[in-house]
Amino acid sequence: MKLNLKTYRDKLHAAWIGKNIGGTMGTPYEGGREYLDIKGFVTDASVVLPNDDLDLQLVWLAALEARGPYRLTAADLGEFWLSFIVPYWNEYGIGKTNMKRGLFPPLSGDYRNTWRHSNGAWIRTEIWASLAPGAPDIAAKYAIEDASVDHGAGEGTVAAAFVAAMQSTAYVAKTVREAIDVALTKIPEESRVAKSVRFVIECYEGGKTPREARDLIQKLNADIGDGWFEAPSNVAYTVLGLLYGEGDFKKSMIAAINCGDDTDCTGATVGATLGILGGMAGIPADWKSHIGESIVTISINRGLLYGVPATCAELTDRVAAQAPLMLAANHANLVLTEGESDIPADVLAKLSEGEEMKEKLRHLVPFSFTVDFAYASATLIYETTPDITPGGEVKVKVIVRNNWKHYGSCPYDLNLRWFLPEGFTVSGGSTALRLPHYNAHDPAMAEVEFTLHAGEKVLPVNRAVLEITAAERFTAGYVPVILLG
Repeated sequence: MKLNLKTYRDKLHAAWIGKNIGGTMGTPYEGGREYLDIKGFVTDASVVLPNDDLDLQLVWLAALEARGPYRLTAADLGEFWLSFIVPYWNEYGIGKTNMKRGLFPPLSGDYRNTWRHSNGAWIRTEIWASLAPGAPDIAAKYAIEDASVDHGAGEGTVAAAFVAAMQSTAYVAKTVREAIDVALTKIPEESRVAKSVRFVIECYEGGKTPREARDLIQKLNADIGDGWFEAPSNVAYTVLGLLYGEGDFKKSMIAAINCGDDTDCTGATVGATLGILGGMAGIPADWKSHIGESIVTISINRGLLYGVPATCAELTDRVAAQAPLMLAANHANLVLTEGESDIPADVLAKLSEGEEMKEKLRHLVPFSFTVDFAYASATLIYETTPDITPGGEVKVKVIVRNNWKHYGSCPYDLNLRWFLPEGFTVSGGSTALRLPHYNAHDPAMAEVEFTLHAGEKVLPVNRAVLEITAAERFTAGYVPVILLG
């Protein structure tokens, strides 16, 4: 599959312009619970309101430019969070605080996080979609890594995968409905996000008015949080705008923002998605002129992060420079070319194939994280939470996986050694573990369970470390086990 580079850049540029239009138009109404009746901008011409939806993506661009696409994980993005992202709003603050206490992502997004189902991740997916145009599985993969830092295994992470897949598909789709349908194949049918999106489609096809559909969506999800600022409903409001707008940029934007709630996010995502779908020609000239090209930030530590793109055009250039690397690193079935685009007639069917992302989301395990050490990786799963009391205990499971696809199908004899805080002991498990190679009888993985016991003295943060070594390899794996007193 081929996508003309000029066409791609036009769509990419329109995504950022559309993002700024929707964010600026929706921000004045953010958090309102009433149904609205807006007509357009209430801001002056050339005024771009700052929006964290875009800010965080500028940090992810810096992460990609610094680290490359091959091994960009939740842990990498978590370190960029701590260095460059300032706010402590809702799940942002919970995720950052958890990481500062030593909890690895995605555990940082699960622990004591009542905002796991909220909006902070699906609003920042254009970067992943645009680095992987026409490759929704790749876009969703990176969106999951991103979202899990502050949403763990919650619906917020499912929502990010859906929107990233939708926007990636929009680069090669003809209609927004096609992009929505492909994205639905990438998330579990039983998730609340999927149910909410299917519900708004039913409302649209059943002849409900936008107001009726919005009210029904709110009732459907009233049990999540207090029914507001949560991902399932706000993703549904975004889809409502895209469906009821019927391809008209202004009509779509206004329909989404009129739903109220997280209006800067719904408006910005509608604008970006339609920008991708229709390119610069699809954005109304008067709105394009009104918003201009500037990028204004609010969430970035500009004292540490230099060279942040100042305009949508500059952002387009820098993302476009990284896209071929992302596509190649992930063996995408699409290339950007100076020649003509070549999009197969059955592209939507092909993009809908595969269950990998859906299963990845289904198997997200709360209170877990993974450490990679070249030839193997280790996933640590807390039985409940990482909380510990004097004389108490915490049970953990360690699953070691053989990275045979990259380092060859070799078995390993592993040695396990614990480094414990003063007064702590460990029981169960083993100091030796056989990690099989990949074959028809073995899944190339091994697991072991331990119980960590606290002594009489427990600190606010207690760090144990499990060392994993193989006699045949020089690289050691170190798994930090944080116990919070």
